[in-house]
Amino acid sequence: MIKIGIVGGTGYTGVELLRILATHPHAELTAITSRKEDGVPVAQMYPSLRGRVNLAFSSPDKANLNECDVVFFATPHGVAMAQAPELLANGVKVIDLAADFRLQDVAQFEKWYGMSHTCTEHLPEAVYGLPELNREQIKSARLIGNPGCYPTTMQLGFAPLLKAGVIDASNLIADCKSGVSGAGRKAEIGILFSETSDSFKAYGVSGHRHTPETIEQLQRLTSDKVGLLFTPHLVPMIRGMHSTLYAQLKDSALSMSNEALQALFENAYKDEAFVDVMPFGSHPETRSTRASNILRLALHRPGNGKTVVILVVQDNLVKGASGQAVQCMNLMFGLDETTGLNHVPINP
Repeated sequence: MIKIGIVGGTGYTGVELLRILATHPHAELTAITSRKEDGVPVAQMYPSLRGRVNLAFSSPDKANLNECDVVFFATPHGVAMAQAPELLANGVKVIDLAADFRLQDVAQFEKWYGMSHTCTEHLPEAVYGLPELNREQIKSARLIGNPGCYPTTMQLGFAPLLKAGVIDASNLIADCKSGVSGAGRKAEIGILFSETSDSFKAYGVSGHRHTPETIEQLQRLTSDKVGLLFTPHLVPMIRGMHSTLYAQLKDSALSMSNEALQALFENAYKDEAFVDVMPFGSHPETRSTRASNILRLALHRPGNGKTVVILVVQDNLVKGASGQAVQCMNLMFGLDETTGLNHVPINP
């Protein structure tokens, strides 16, 4: 059994980790930390876990995290990099669901997250935890920077086209929408029910912290300079993410048939358990991935012209966060990648 600790178990990604790991056949939950909720049974805060998780929250100073095999950080940015060195020194693997180990460019991290990076000595060994693109590196990693939710959709949507060299890498556009749970579990006016219901808005238009993360990873797929215009939106639903991606075919690729474009994606993801390439011209819906680790995508080419449109949907809390983190854990411990993650999406 894999002894697991979770730092910050009271938020949405934390409880999603608990939901997934509670039925994982090789997971043994040993510590779940929260200073504020110290001593409170997990099932008291989250009745959905009654009979599944019998632990109580404990303050970080009481939790024996150094005795775990792996520790997940479902915490605000800055927490993991403060605690990771001690854990790594004690042979504990670390998976951070925040941004501390996503960006290799320290200057970019400090610019976008407004804090100094205090763990630069371990940053070079951190592996970006997107299994479909970094599987082999994840297998041997001891420190994972789990991808952001938006970047997961953008990377898996653009990757086959960039790898094939058929699109203009400098002119990528991503028009993305997320449910309110992406903002976390907190009392904030902008995400109150009466503020978000029956409304729709863009945010971070002049710049969003997921842009440098996505560009850094997309740049690994092509020798051409990557340029990305990314606009996120908040939609009045609890969970779910829909990204509409736009790319311009190079002149040398304009003669490609739609069947050939579709084949790029089908070949790229034919062995991927959690990426569903739908028939050309399909319209994937967020509800088709709800509560699952599945990402669905579909290609369009309006008027058979120069623009390729990729529609991508996922559950922002599962494939966009906690499910992906468990997917990485499975790889790190030599398990079948799908272990504990074969949940069928719920509908309605």
